[in-house]
Amino acid sequence: MESMGKKKPRPRRSFTSEFKAEVVELCRRGDCSVGQIAKDFDLTEAAVREWVKQAEVDAGERDGLTSSEREELAALRRENGRLREDVDILKRATAFFAKETR
Repeated sequence: MESMGKKKPRPRRSFTSEFKAEVVELCRRGDCSVGQIAKDFDLTEAAVREWVKQAEVDAGERDGLTSSEREELAALRRENGRLREDVDILKRATAFFAKETR
């Protein structure tokens, strides 16, 4: 009775860039709606629309960050996080050793 009418969330899946390109190409042809293509491949309509949007950005047809820029941004954010942790550790070590030498 606790989950009447509610669906469980779909587990996160990953897809190859080739698969995404194929789905985007089907959408661009216009033979079927995005909703129908999503249903045929057991995908969410939102995911397919996002893939189409990203393909348009990558092709220069729409403003936004390209896939390579997104990857670079994610890598820089990860590196920034690691560097912040390193600085924090060094600050703590400096404070510890300054306290020990007094």
